[in-house]
Amino acid sequence: MQKITTTIAIIIAVILLLVAALFYISHHKPELVIQGEVAANRVDISVRVQGRAVELTADIGDKVKKGDLLLRLESPALETQLATSEAQYRVAQANRDVVYSTRPETIEAMRAQYEKAEADLLLAKSNLDRMEGAAPRGGVSQQNLDVARNAFSSAMEAAAAAKANYELAVSGSSPQQKSLADAQVEQARAALSQVQSDYDALTVYAPSDGQVTVRVAEVGQLYNPGTPLYSLINMDNLWLTFNIREDYLNYAAVGDHFTVYVPALKKDVDVYIQAINPLGQFANWQATKATGDFDLRTFEVKAKPVKAEEGLLPGMSVIADWKSRHTAD
Repeated sequence: MQKITTTIAIIIAVILLLVAALFYISHHKPELVIQGEVAANRVDISVRVQGRAVELTADIGDKVKKGDLLLRLESPALETQLATSEAQYRVAQANRDVVYSTRPETIEAMRAQYEKAEADLLLAKSNLDRMEGAAPRGGVSQQNLDVARNAFSSAMEAAAAAKANYELAVSGSSPQQKSLADAQVEQARAALSQVQSDYDALTVYAPSDGQVTVRVAEVGQLYNPGTPLYSLINMDNLWLTFNIREDYLNYAAVGDHFTVYVPALKKDVDVYIQAINPLGQFANWQATKATGDFDLRTFEVKAKPVKAEEGLLPGMSVIADWKSRHTAD
């Protein structure tokens, strides 16, 4: 009898323990801990033209400012192209000057001819006026009067021709020739500008502030266009990124604050949510039931430290108690 009672007591105790365990499991919600990573903007710097590295001024770990010199390349082929383009531009300018201008001695000769023609015209006009005045009195024959009139007409034509030649010498070539000369100068200038731009690209500068994290460039090495030589990371603009399933978002909103733990620094960091964006659909759907009644998407939550944290580096892991999230005070 006592044995049966003991057995019953043990069974009851086991049942009570099971009930207690089930109650605890059903009512206890484990702390939601989410792991994320520190990230930053990375700028990859490559060359635009082929060249051989001759000087490096930055190495891994160096902090640089926008516009700082990183390296110099050399390219004999580009130097030759630049010299050729400069010479072609000077030739085009010289040709345009020839079209637009006339030699001074030519202009002077045309001016002298024009002045002589004007003087001859005045003389012919004076002679004609005198004869026409004397003709009514019978002092001049009709033949001499006709000769004077023909001389005046010829002098007028000669003066007009001399004036046209003089103006042509002063103004230079025709408008069409000038337009062609101008176009040739512009063409040479454009070609020179392109080669100059390529030549300037042999000197590489930092496009932004940052810290050098990768240096591929080596002195003496020949690099083709598009080859990455440096990578910069802006250490002043770090953020944290978390991938969170949508059923765990729990009304999270931009501006909410929470605390993360940084194992590498062994300290807590206050952060706030800057953006919440859905990730791509590939590999981010998860069925909530075996029957696949509906699927859940994963969202990227981007957070930023409330203040700059010394020692925080891209790639460091961060751990957040997501349920500690609260709105800003």
